[in-house]
Amino acid sequence: MKVLFDKDYLRLLYENGDSGDKKHRFQPQVVKKYIKVVDLMFESPDVLSLSKYNSLRYEKLVGDKKGLSSVRVNEQYRVEFEEIIEEDEVIATICNITDLSNHYQ
Repeated sequence: MKVLFDKDYLRLLYENGDSGDKKHRFQPQVVKKYIKVVDLMFESPDVLSLSKYNSLRYEKLVGDKKGLSSVRVNEQYRVEFEEIIEEDEVIATICNITDLSNHYQ
């Protein structure tokens, strides 16, 4: 699966373990788990294979976030992403990671 980052701070957080700004700071254990979840996304052939990991709780969102999907980083944070299927590749799914959100705010 191809993974694209919608926001620069999400890419920096994955690559460097730090977002580079004060607005997007997370606890070290959240960053480590975020990196593991994104690694799993890179290794997975498609989005449906994420559902075999029960701890990720893969789900399609409803309501005002309809059209997005999410996987859990921990009980408090989740990675929200958009699923896009490219026609020129057989079963290539692009996940565009839109946000690392605090689910309860």
